[in-house]
Amino acid sequence: MSVWDDLVGQEQVVEQLVAAARSARIVLAGGRTSGEEEQAAPAEAGTTGMTHAWLFTGPPGSGMSTAARAFAAALQCTSPDLDLGGIPGCGFCEGCHAALIGSHADVESVRTDVLSIGVKETRELVRSASMSPAGGRWQVIILEDSDRLTEGAANVLLKAIEEPAQRTVWLLCAPSVEDALPTIRSRCRLLVLRTPPVSAVADVLVRRDGVEPEMALFAARAAQGHIDRARRLALDPAARERRAEVLKLPLRVADLGACLAGAQALVDAATADAKQVAEEVDTRETDELRAALGAAAGVGGRMPRGTAGAMKDLEDRQKRRATRTQRDTLDRALIDLSSFYRDVLAVQFRAPGDLSNEEMRAAVERVAGESGPERTLRRIEAVLDCRRALERNVAPLLAVEAMTVALRAG
Repeated sequence: MSVWDDLVGQEQVVEQLVAAARSARIVLAGGRTSGEEEQAAPAEAGTTGMTHAWLFTGPPGSGMSTAARAFAAALQCTSPDLDLGGIPGCGFCEGCHAALIGSHADVESVRTDVLSIGVKETRELVRSASMSPAGGRWQVIILEDSDRLTEGAANVLLKAIEEPAQRTVWLLCAPSVEDALPTIRSRCRLLVLRTPPVSAVADVLVRRDGVEPEMALFAARAAQGHIDRARRLALDPAARERRAEVLKLPLRVADLGACLAGAQALVDAATADAKQVAEEVDTRETDELRAALGAAAGVGGRMPRGTAGAMKDLEDRQKRRATRTQRDTLDRALIDLSSFYRDVLAVQFRAPGDLSNEEMRAAVERVAGESGPERTLRRIEAVLDCRRALERNVAPLLAVEAMTVALRAG
């Protein structure tokens, strides 16, 4: 299976990346850097040649990190078919396999599970990027959450991109071009991914995950093209139940008390989800660190002198990760909620086609009949305002309460 098979509905992006990977082989054969290759062969390079920095953008779930990993694998591809004109990224050779599973010595993928990426982490990344590739091909750095760089961290990264090390390739992922500093994005080749079609997402769930076609279509439609979200809905009954509870909120905001209760339930569900993730990950991380630091055997064994700082750093990181997990869970719930009101708007305007929440058509039609398009648009804006408030670190309960009251008022 080719490394490109997981890029759903991104034919133009795949075409550009395959051309760039082929161009990268010319760079290796000629002994030039990626920048020199573009100057030496501008007709071939253009928007398809090899360069040292790439910016992948697109809506959440479109496959930005998947595209970056596939491109990294293609750059490390060692298939003998390449000499016969084969497509880079065969998916079977040692280079492709190691890059895809995350064990390749020259491919480093960075994804933060906290709210931001700081200067210290970025400097470490730049330092490792300055090394020569162990395999003699490319040193590839994938930064999946480049939009979470602090201002200072972004400036550190800028210097590395302005003066790239030979054979080093930066692959940055961000939701939009505006999420990257102008000085960084001006030095990157831009690739824009689109939201995959529902049919394409359903097809990959059936083909790769063995999901029943009916369930795959439901999950793909409900996830609105978000591939990972669709997979979770298709395979996790608890995720489907949580989503169903969120979509009942528009029917429960009849009075102020119901608004506040609904907000509390939404925040509690997100907190419980974050706690579940924390219990699965935090205990393992803590045990591994204690063992690495030489803690005494047994539960609660004494830690060696001078290791309290390391344990405190881990605890702080776990708290930041729990905060992000809670906000990410809330954000997913708000996206589901906005899809409900978009369906209401579609019914009010008699738009053709299936609804995103077709299984809740009766509830959608009920809300659509009780209000007009103007109120529906105000409710969608209230959901968007809540998402923006969470991005500005407003207390989750306050932000969600304000939203539910606005939903009631319309």
